[in-house]
Amino acid sequence: MKLDEFKKVLEQTGFPVAYHSFPEREVPPMPYITYITPYSNNFKADGRVYSSSLHIQAELYTQVKDMEAEAKVEQALEDFYFSKTETKIDAENCYEVIYELEV
Repeated sequence: MKLDEFKKVLEQTGFPVAYHSFPEREVPPMPYITYITPYSNNFKADGRVYSSSLHIQAELYTQVKDMEAEAKVEQALEDFYFSKTETKIDAENCYEVIYELEV
C-alpha cells in the first residue's frame, strides 16, 4: 500500500488528515489526524531486500478524551493490525492517540 492510499483510509473518518503536520497557519480545529512513517521493516534474503513494509504512526488529536473519534479511526483501520497508545499533551491542552501499524 502506498502512502496516498493510506491517507484515503484515514480520510474515511471525516477528519482532516496531513502527513507529518499541517502548515502552521492552517491547523484545523480538533479532532484531526497526522501520520508519519518513522522507519521501514525490511526482510533480507539472498543478499538483498526481499520484502519491505512501512511502519506507520497515525496520530489522532482531540481536545478531550473522545471515544467517538477513536471509534471512527478504528473503524477506518479495521483491515489492519494496530497497536494503540494514548497520552495527554499538557502544553497543547489536548490528547494524542497513536495507532501504530505496518503496511
